[in-house]
Amino acid sequence: MSKEAHRIVIAGAGIGGLVAALSLEAAGFRDIVVYERVSELKPLGVGINLLPHAVRELTELGLGDAVAALGVAPSRLSYYNRLGQPIWSEPRGLHAGYRWPQLSVHRGEFQMRLVHEVISRLGADAVRQGSRLISVEHGDDVERARFASEDGAEFEVESDVFIGADGIHSTLRKQEYPTEGAPPWNGLILWRGTSTTPAYLDGRTMIMAGDGEQKFVAYPLVDVDADASSGLSRVNFIAERRAPEGTRATGDWNRRVDPAPIVELFKDWAFDWLDVPAAIAAADQILEYPMVDRDPVDRWVFGRSVLLGDGAHAMYPNGSNGASQAILDARTLAFHLAMADEATGGVVAALAAYENDRRPATANLLAMTRQLGPEKVMQIAYDRAPGGFADIHDVLPKEELQQIADDYKRAAGFHPAGLNERASLTPPRMQD
Repeated sequence: MSKEAHRIVIAGAGIGGLVAALSLEAAGFRDIVVYERVSELKPLGVGINLLPHAVRELTELGLGDAVAALGVAPSRLSYYNRLGQPIWSEPRGLHAGYRWPQLSVHRGEFQMRLVHEVISRLGADAVRQGSRLISVEHGDDVERARFASEDGAEFEVESDVFIGADGIHSTLRKQEYPTEGAPPWNGLILWRGTSTTPAYLDGRTMIMAGDGEQKFVAYPLVDVDADASSGLSRVNFIAERRAPEGTRATGDWNRRVDPAPIVELFKDWAFDWLDVPAAIAAADQILEYPMVDRDPVDRWVFGRSVLLGDGAHAMYPNGSNGASQAILDARTLAFHLAMADEATGGVVAALAAYENDRRPATANLLAMTRQLGPEKVMQIAYDRAPGGFADIHDVLPKEELQQIADDYKRAAGFHPAGLNERASLTPPRMQD
């Protein structure tokens, strides 16, 4: 078995792992290698939202303009019931007083941009594909990770720090929590896709309609094609429905399905401002996912190995926060490692500080997503007025709606005042 040595090794070339590599490089580290299981990274997936706290971090990494060019900045987030009646609407990003926008981008295109940046800044060998993590042995001052290449040959890599950014099915997490089992499913099925549809509302609004049993989410990925005066927009959507009793969740997170049965489920959701069944029917393809997450765990750090992103805190998409939290993990970890010195406990203390900053915060956020996060305004509206309402404030006072929105922003770390005023996660000596 061959051996290599690197100061920092990252398992997983997803968003968290790649942003960790970029953050560490920006903090002054150079000997960083990302090992990725798949043999060829491709721009797969559908849309994601990068909230202002994540865009701040990407901007401080010098990526703000490049990422903004990949998508669109939503102007508003609006909630509706399943009749298309408005519940709550609020400005987003720069329109809401943030110093940074919210961005809706294609996940695969964003990932490939990050891959390009890692290679550009750290060299062609910084991302090594076709390398499957097998296990990690913890030493007093060195971590030994075993990988298998595509031909089955095993090799060992030594490092000062090992980062497990290998997703919801993390090998490092499974090693440390061998009895945990599969991610728990909450009984909801998600169907995700993109389609070209007539632009709705102002052409830049992210909408959520429905309740805890059935929901539809949509947001533009590109600006309306004004040049051609077509009035069409490329949108990402998520259709969600509770599965019939007795249904078992599939383990396949990328199963293509026929849109016709989903169109039927949403056949009555043709609103004045958006024809939901038509948007679903127009999808290029639809991928089916079970809505799963991971229970909080009491440790992220094992020796000099540490969990990051979905491997640490996979959560439901309620609140559109998964990718953003992985980015915050990456920046926080790099900050503490850059600030480490022997007088303050070195690497071990830095990893502990990262866990102390991020684990309680994400555990709290995970609990909120299980209670629908900010989207619970739709469920409350349904519970109080299942047949609809003449005025939402007759059933849900404005103050209550505002409180729900603000509580989630504070828990997730992107309440405008707190985000705009908090200190940078760029180490002081790296700032201009």
